[in-house]
Amino acid sequence: MSEIKRTEVLFLYDVQNANPNGDPSDENKPRIDEETGINIVTDVRLKRTIRDYLYNYEGYNQDTIKDIFVRQTFMEEDPTKGLKDGKNRAKTYKDNLDLVIEACIDIRLFGGVIPLDKSSITFTGPVQFKMGHSLHKVDMMYIKGTGAFAGKPGAQQQTFREEYILPYSFIAFYGIINENAAKHTRLSTDDIEMLKTAIWNGTKQLITRSKMEHNPRLLLTLEHQSPNYFIGELDKHIKLVSGLHDEKIRSISDFQLDMSPLKSILDGMGDHKPEIYLQKDPNLELTGW
Repeated sequence: MSEIKRTEVLFLYDVQNANPNGDPSDENKPRIDEETGINIVTDVRLKRTIRDYLYNYEGYNQDTIKDIFVRQTFMEEDPTKGLKDGKNRAKTYKDNLDLVIEACIDIRLFGGVIPLDKSSITFTGPVQFKMGHSLHKVDMMYIKGTGAFAGKPGAQQQTFREEYILPYSFIAFYGIINENAAKHTRLSTDDIEMLKTAIWNGTKQLITRSKMEHNPRLLLTLEHQSPNYFIGELDKHIKLVSGLHDEKIRSISDFQLDMSPLKSILDGMGDHKPEIYLQKDPNLELTGW
């Protein structure tokens, strides 16, 4: 197995006429910093995107062979089946810690807490993301529409649904893969390649009614040769450039992404320059790269 190296991750995607990450404590409104007008997306939302893609599209749905540890267990026809399955899975993994690491890619990536009879074991995940944030101020829109069903039996008038969306948000996530923690969860280079695939394709597969129009735009990883070294805050070394006011931006064609601050840092690293992997949507216009 190839040795894991310290790696930094920068992922950019955009959202149109949707809610990137609702706050259940605030009417499920998109999360917005009131002081700056910046849209915020939790790292939990991105990890769920990754887990769901691996489970639904990459075959990580075979218990104790290829599995996702943190996932929903559905009841199907038997209302007790989901509960029984969940308990059986928990017991199986609790009794065999090696098995949970071997089977569950999300434990190898993100870590987790494994319950024991009288205690628990915590695996620190080698892959950690900061909170995501938009690279511009956003405008929130309140919309109201009719529901598909009447509110009460026999009622003729349909119910109304109300929701908050963002007309547009261009979001950046920054993360680090820690080679030291990777040893404990047995993270492999194949797992990292699968992570890249899940970040990109998982975002494209967010096609529920509330998550339509999520599009991956750029995925950059920097694999460093020096142990424990990282640049840090890659999302702070790029900037969105547009002739429009932030809140008026409505599509990827309304701006350019200036990468010159990050490029300058990389060019100044000389022989210590990391190995660079870049995946980009052809519609995203970069400058200074």
